Amino acid sequence: MTVLLLRLAGPLQAWGVKSKFSIRATELAPTKSGILGMLAAAVGRRRTDPVEDLLTLRFGVRKDQPGTVIRDFHTAHTLDGKKSMPLSDRYYLSDAVFLAGIAGERSMLETLDRAVRYPAFPLYLGRRSCPPALPVSLGLREAPLLEALKEEPWLASERFQRRNGWDFHAEILIDKEAVRDGEHSDDVRGSRDVPLSFDPRHREYSFRDIERHRICLGGMRGVDHHDPMAELED
Repeated sequence: MTVLLLRLAGPLQAWGVKSKFSIRATELAPTKSGILGMLAAAVGRRRTDPVEDLLTLRFGVRKDQPGTVIRDFHTAHTLDGKKSMPLSDRYYLSDAVFLAGIAGERSMLETLDRAVRYPAFPLYLGRRSCPPALPVSLGLREAPLLEALKEEPWLASERFQRRNGWDFHAEILIDKEAVRDGEHSDDVRGSRDVPLSFDPRHREYSFRDIERHRICLGGMRGVDHHDPMAELED
């Protein structure tokens, strides 16, 4: 099986599933609809374009640096300042890092990999106000999806890795259908984040079953990141 790995890191991320009206919530990890929407944007699709081919892809995500939920009390006005727009509470994940994996046919993933590296439309982490801080694509791997998510080095910042020591356990959320026999978890839940249509006139989503796994990343230290404040710490 071929897997495309994506690094999702930025100052802010927002992955909504149940957001309505003035409350714009976020999930604690990237959603399948959010990632497939990012891939659709990368290849240049409009919101009204079909996404049936993307629905054949299997999805999983690893929480390398969970981040913190913050709230933004959002106000807006028209350009002339004469009319106020509705007030809203918008929630974000601050300082989070995730490893996402997409599994499918190699030819399709090669196309998506190129598109993510040279996207037709700007990529963002759930909302347009949340651009990625680092290159998104980590390339292709030849492995089952769960194995690829378990084997990739820890992507958290060096500061986070130092503070959390060698026993940090990351959570993996993965499509149940992508897990091989003998590796299934009893921790399963449903999520309504499979996008059947992104068309603003009639957005439509369906459910999927998600398995929850855990892995110790403390012994999988990734590439060191320069931290200019490190010398000031005790």
